[in-house]
Amino acid sequence: MGKGETRTLRRPGMDKFGSCIDSQCMSIVDQPPSAGDGGNDSVGPYNHKLVTRSTSLAIALGSALLATVGTLLVLWFSGTFEREEVRVTEIVEIREMVQVPATEASAEPVPIATAPINSQLEAGEAAPPAATTVPVLPSTHLVSDVASRAIPSIVTVQSLNEEFGFAGSGSGVVVRSDGFIVTNDHVVDGADTLKVIMADGLHYPAELVGTDPLMDLAVLKLETDGLVPIEFGSMEGLRTGEQAIAVGNPLGLDGGPSVTVGVISAFNRTLVTEFGTGVALYGLLQTDAPITRGSSGGALLDIHGRLLGITTAIGLSDVGAEGLGFAVPVNLVERVVDDLMSAGEVRHAFLGIQGSSAFEDLENGVESPAGVEIVSLLEDSAIGEAGAEGGDVIVALNGEPVRSMPLLIALLREYRAEDRMTVTLRRDGETLDIQMTLDMYPS
Repeated sequence: MGKGETRTLRRPGMDKFGSCIDSQCMSIVDQPPSAGDGGNDSVGPYNHKLVTRSTSLAIALGSALLATVGTLLVLWFSGTFEREEVRVTEIVEIREMVQVPATEASAEPVPIATAPINSQLEAGEAAPPAATTVPVLPSTHLVSDVASRAIPSIVTVQSLNEEFGFAGSGSGVVVRSDGFIVTNDHVVDGADTLKVIMADGLHYPAELVGTDPLMDLAVLKLETDGLVPIEFGSMEGLRTGEQAIAVGNPLGLDGGPSVTVGVISAFNRTLVTEFGTGVALYGLLQTDAPITRGSSGGALLDIHGRLLGITTAIGLSDVGAEGLGFAVPVNLVERVVDDLMSAGEVRHAFLGIQGSSAFEDLENGVESPAGVEIVSLLEDSAIGEAGAEGGDVIVALNGEPVRSMPLLIALLREYRAEDRMTVTLRRDGETLDIQMTLDMYPS
């Protein structure tokens, strides 16, 4: 370097402007220049100090690592890291009812249970685990699945009276594969020609097997086989608010059955069908599933597609339909259908009394239902022959509480003539049981 020239010292890791360009700059830039540098390009003193510091750092890291390993070994041998043994105390199973599409006549709901989530417990466990069931919410396609199963069992019933020139239409339900159909008595009443139209459009002439005006039911017979019968459900365990699905043929419209959805609104409803005559239906199911003219005789179903009742009437007021539909419950339908198919008539039970709902006076003017008071005994009354008297209050039939006259009649509909029954009475503050044989309801 010549006299008067200026030389810039550039440390390793720096560019010609003195800027850091790699990691070496971070190691040496804080080191002061050596007094003996003398402007020489060599940076040996810096390298020496860097090596010394790196060695010290390595020794420190190694010591810390050895200390950590030692601590972990001490904790391990002292049992700190021993795993806690977890025992399964409950087996959970997921169960789901799967609906099989109604493409086959023998379609049935198929219960499918998955294997337990924890399939085995350790051997030697003292007590078996308690199994619980995880509720499965209904499918979003529930209604369409039920409808697809039920529609092949729902028919249109056409009635014709040629003499008086009237025609009517209602609905019906296949109850046996060999051609038996249940519908309403009022659908076929007065007809001399009956025709049944299946969901697939086939038309069949129908023969009237028998009717039951007391329950507004009738049974028809088609000369065919291989029909898809409805599956009968049960009233047992059924609660107010459970979902109900109605399937019928409103107004006799073309295109097959229609489907509406609601809930079970109430049980044991009484519906006067002929005002001024006292003619009424007893023990009916009430639903808010829309039921319109022409849907009478159709099916009210549960969420599994099983029959809960035969739709028979709707509630009307001076402003029109009130969203009240009524159906004959399945337990009565099944009994009436069996009687009509086997004998052509229904042998309804009869006590032989005129009665009225009785009430017991409580404090502050409150009245409590107390049963049915026998106002009078009819001639040759079955219950009279068994020992009942006028003024007695009927409080139970075969142990089933009786709180009102409509409920008494509804309970009697579940029995046949000549069935044996225990009737519980209240007489002069005392309770007594009498045994009797039920008479037949007069035609």
